[in-house]
Amino acid sequence: MKKIFTAAAAALVIASCTSDLSSLNVNSKAPEQVPAGALIANSTVTLTDYLTSVNVNLNNFILWSQHWTQTTYTDESNFNYNNRDVNGNTFDAMYATVLRDLNDASKFIEADDKMLEEHKRNQLALIEVMEVYTYHVLVDIFGDVPYSEAIGDDVTPKYDNDAEIYSSLVTRLLAAHGNLGGDNGLGNYDLLYGGDANAWKKFAASLALKLAVRAADVNPSASSVAEAAAAAGVFTSSADGAILGYTSSPPNTNPLWDDLVQSGRADFCAANTFADILNGLSDPRRGTFFRNLDANGDVIGAPYGLASSYALNSQPGDALEDPSKAASLMDYAEVEFLLADAAARGWNVGGSAADHYAAAVTASIEDWGGSASDAATYLAQTDVAWDATMWKQRIGVQKWIAMYTRGNEAWATQRLYDYPAMNVAVEALIVTPYRMSYGIDEYSLNGTNVAAARGGNDDQMSKVFWDAN
Repeated sequence: MKKIFTAAAAALVIASCTSDLSSLNVNSKAPEQVPAGALIANSTVTLTDYLTSVNVNLNNFILWSQHWTQTTYTDESNFNYNNRDVNGNTFDAMYATVLRDLNDASKFIEADDKMLEEHKRNQLALIEVMEVYTYHVLVDIFGDVPYSEAIGDDVTPKYDNDAEIYSSLVTRLLAAHGNLGGDNGLGNYDLLYGGDANAWKKFAASLALKLAVRAADVNPSASSVAEAAAAAGVFTSSADGAILGYTSSPPNTNPLWDDLVQSGRADFCAANTFADILNGLSDPRRGTFFRNLDANGDVIGAPYGLASSYALNSQPGDALEDPSKAASLMDYAEVEFLLADAAARGWNVGGSAADHYAAAVTASIEDWGGSASDAATYLAQTDVAWDATMWKQRIGVQKWIAMYTRGNEAWATQRLYDYPAMNVAVEALIVTPYRMSYGIDEYSLNGTNVAAARGGNDDQMSKVFWDAN
């Protein structure tokens, strides 16, 4: 489901009237307390914007997944992100805005003695879901991160172990799931589901399934979490997705439009890593993913990490330049891939791995404008059809493709399954790193704690806990 956030602008306007003369001493342009709903809305936008953005100063992961490469100024395609402080900017966005807003909103809700208990319970629970989502993004990028001391008065928080954080996130998520249901009272402040806490309940279960599958190779209890999540009710159609709508004109436009059109950038093109696989499988999404295909309808990909001609390679498709294009935190196709993984492991999540896999691929193709017939033809190919003897390769490649424009998730998918193989970046002479190192500000301001994180190993080629293979 998507909630167009035209209402977000109104939600962030704070006005009040009172006959109390003391209000004359209040600066109405700098309110002392922002409504909790406005903070929840702002955190939702900031989180979704971050995950959708391809701004090289903020999010490089559509490059790291090797879906795209750069034609000029190829630093980020060669994993040189420290000069732009991409790692530090990620910390700033996630901690200083998303998590801070959610924490403040939680405090305001808890202190509100006039709020209906049903609304209070639901709002606190959905804040938990959003916090869990945000922390899982941070762990997937960095490994150990500040968690137990992250949001508070201590400006030098310790770094918690990544596996322990995930375990805590699952516990929090399952508890939040039990408190969701009915009307959450947020109305238009709820930019994902418009106040429907039952929809949030599905999102919470789907996210629990995701965390379980992510940790499946290292945590024996993951199966029980996945089975409980599936039984509780995960996404069952594209209408269930945690999807944020955007508007056709600034300031509430999709970050892809901001980064590709409004900024006038003309230096992103298809990477040969992605192009070769799409072409080899005659993928029906090629003409939507990219424009400037060759005469055979194939994507023209540039060698990953090498400066090349923008005009002579395939560029991001016209569909990506729609300012009102919705963006996803989690969608139905992703959930079906997760169920396929769980079923392939022999977990009791209902349905067969083959059926879930086919549903995932079909949902992705249809979401990108293709038809059920296109999906059936695609799935009939030998190199696409479900094969239980090589299920990780099948899921890895197809989910990696399906996560196009969701760079963080595409990168995580490739690391989890080790498929498809990443190319060596031409200038860096390495494949995509397994994690991002910590930013320089952390070493300057929180040196003792960051130095102790991961046992002192900040190597970008070392792995986060769930990347066991």
